[in-house]
Amino acid sequence: MSAAAVAPWIAAQATQLLAQRGHAWLLAGPSGLGQYSLALELVRAWLCEHASEHGACGSCGSCHAIDVRTHADLCVLMPETVMLELGWPLSEKAQSDIDDKKRKASKEIRVDAMRDAVEFSQRTSARGRGKAVLVFPAERMNNITANALLKTLEEPPGDVKFVLASDAAHQLLPTIRSRCLGHTMAWPDVASSLKWIEEQGVPPAQAAVVLRAAGGRPADALLFSQSGRDAQSWVKLPKAMARGDLSVLKDWSPAQTVDALHKLCHDVLAVQTGASPRFFEAADLPAGGSVAALTAWSRALASTTRTVEHPFNAGLMLEALVSQAQTALNSKYQKPAHE
Repeated sequence: MSAAAVAPWIAAQATQLLAQRGHAWLLAGPSGLGQYSLALELVRAWLCEHASEHGACGSCGSCHAIDVRTHADLCVLMPETVMLELGWPLSEKAQSDIDDKKRKASKEIRVDAMRDAVEFSQRTSARGRGKAVLVFPAERMNNITANALLKTLEEPPGDVKFVLASDAAHQLLPTIRSRCLGHTMAWPDVASSLKWIEEQGVPPAQAAVVLRAAGGRPADALLFSQSGRDAQSWVKLPKAMARGDLSVLKDWSPAQTVDALHKLCHDVLAVQTGASPRFFEAADLPAGGSVAALTAWSRALASTTRTVEHPFNAGLMLEALVSQAQTALNSKYQKPAHE
């Protein structure tokens, strides 16, 4: 990621953290707030040849090496699926195994990758600016992998710094959390988020829709915009589901569909219990839905989430999901006793 693309609230947090001492940071908060971006800004500054109190210079050999994913003093620990998404190279053996279809890319941080990271941390710095290890999403370490990292965090060899970034820090081992300096990600205001999203090339009318769809999380909003889905399909979704209309979901994956229906269920339940919707405009929501039926629908969606990445038949799954939605949204609404 180039410095020009860094959101202002990420740059401000990087400046804040760079002014503090420590060899290991844990960046925590909900998804979409920029944990990965902030982690990358920290390692860029740590390794930069001309870093200032505001961060990396963005133009030296070290910054360029990070931009092209070839820095000898940076070890990136991620699930292989995430590394491929973000453009980081896999080890030669891992890439070969995946290319030869011996196995699929891992969705967890593999133990052998962690062992390589521990060995990396014990080497001498290649560029003389120390070394850095970036772990994201840190909650994708299993207990064996986390314990392999723990000893290195406790007794860091030489000039090496760690940054762990997580969307679910509560899932990390308490001992991992206790060895790191914690930082809770800042939640940017709506105006700043919209301005940044628009600067990434998203039209203003769409920016407002995708930011709301992401619950106010700008990085998730940008991912929505880049997913190929029409922003207007989000606006149409609630009433389309009440009609049982599948066409609005034609460009959506099963995982995207389940996520959207979770948000729709949340908002309709919120309105029916006297709260404000978060992901949709109130005027776009259908009027029906009993609390009992909506609660049952929420439980069914939670169950579906566990298998959504491997549906037996994506088409049949979509039909079943829309049928569930239509039934719940058209169930008879009963006013609470206090109304």
